[in-house]
Amino acid sequence: MNGGSTKFHTCLREAVEDAARNNLARILTADSHQDAARERSNVQDMIKRGVDVIILQTVNTQALQRDIAEAKSAGVPVFLTSVEADPDDILGAVVVDLKAVGKLDADWIGDDASGRDAEVGVIAGAPGPASDLLVDGFTEALPPTARVVDNRPGMFDATTAQRAAAAMIRAHPGLDYAFVANEEMAFAARKAFDAAGAHVRIVTVNGTDEALAALKDGRFAATVSNSAADTGALAVKNVISLMRHEKTEQIDHTPIRLITKENADTAPLYCPSRR
Repeated sequence: MNGGSTKFHTCLREAVEDAARNNLARILTADSHQDAARERSNVQDMIKRGVDVIILQTVNTQALQRDIAEAKSAGVPVFLTSVEADPDDILGAVVVDLKAVGKLDADWIGDDASGRDAEVGVIAGAPGPASDLLVDGFTEALPPTARVVDNRPGMFDATTAQRAAAAMIRAHPGLDYAFVANEEMAFAARKAFDAAGAHVRIVTVNGTDEALAALKDGRFAATVSNSAADTGALAVKNVISLMRHEKTEQIDHTPIRLITKENADTAPLYCPSRR
């Protein structure tokens, strides 16, 4: 694991561990603490331990290429979560179509606005492929009547996102909608908008239990489910199938789904259910 501290990272690790045990596979885990040097050391350690395959949630794409090359030279296949690489260099991957995620939120705004002019704000994540793809998918799919009037980085950090939302609503008191690149930031943005007395409708990403509750009580208008539990379970299932040379998708996609108040009760489980 890359060592991210968000709920996604915790849930993904738990899902991989649970799915491995359920499939009678022995699993070893290591945390890279968001450090590329630590990631390389962890990959080297797994190679020394003689593992059959490495499932990798990488720190960054620069570290990834070196780590794949090192494992490949040792004859250990690498399977990726969240990102993909040259199919000739990896066993496979499970990824989320981030542009499609952003598009689902934009489509909801288009339907809700029903042709009316609307002001839209964007609170992105940290600069990089994940946030960029999300935001691009969102902005490209907005109808012409929905105009992005402000776009600020939230850095995938609640405190930063709350400051960004507070500044955004001061600059644009007539803001109708806000796209926020994950739910942790969206909760912080909600606090800032509420403090300003602004009834901004928030669309966001992930589908956690907390967000489903926020959909039901009106704090959020929509989110897009891309379950960490699904990603982890699919990764293990596909790894085992590919290692056995069974027919399966080499580059597979986590299912995504628009969730609103109306269908929140049928949303996929975001985290593994651990008793």
